[in-house]
Amino acid sequence: MSARIATVQRDTLETRIQVRINLDGAGSARLATGLPFLDHMLDQIARHGLIDLEIEAQGDLHIDAHHTVEDVGITLGQAIRQALGDKRAIRRYGHAYVPLDEALSRVVLDCSGRPGLEYFVEFPRARIGEFDVDLFREFFQGFVNHALITLHIDNLRGRNAHHIAETVFKAFGRALRMAVEPDPRATGIPSTKGSL
Repeated sequence: MSARIATVQRDTLETRIQVRINLDGAGSARLATGLPFLDHMLDQIARHGLIDLEIEAQGDLHIDAHHTVEDVGITLGQAIRQALGDKRAIRRYGHAYVPLDEALSRVVLDCSGRPGLEYFVEFPRARIGEFDVDLFREFFQGFVNHALITLHIDNLRGRNAHHIAETVFKAFGRALRMAVEPDPRATGIPSTKGSL
């Protein structure tokens, strides 16, 4: 299997973002989005997904974090899609349950070629530090729209907002790792249609 590596640059009037990804990495991360809590969550994706991930972002944070968070999701989705190529001999589906103390989240995804997000996460407060938790949905919506992945995220329980967010991102990393892994028994595209 050839290297599954991609670099994507996204420049708009609101943000300038570069993502470098290696799907067959060791979980290393170099992250500089200007949003420390977002960096912390992206680090969970890299470490639990065993994906090498570099993200540099400059955004209009003087307005708020919305454009930066959404555009990081978009650019990460584009990089994943590019690195996956034709998706030959991958597992395609991934799922994970992750607990952290009282919190428990489930993430299930399909590298389907069809974008879709089902997001059921209720936070007990509106912010974690300075980070607006509403932006997590925007991140994942941007991601699925450009990765062309179907993604279901459910927080099953939790009282601590930080714990809830961590379980979501750790489960996402683990589910993504499972879905994009090469399947040693497969040779073709994992679809009866012959393409994804």
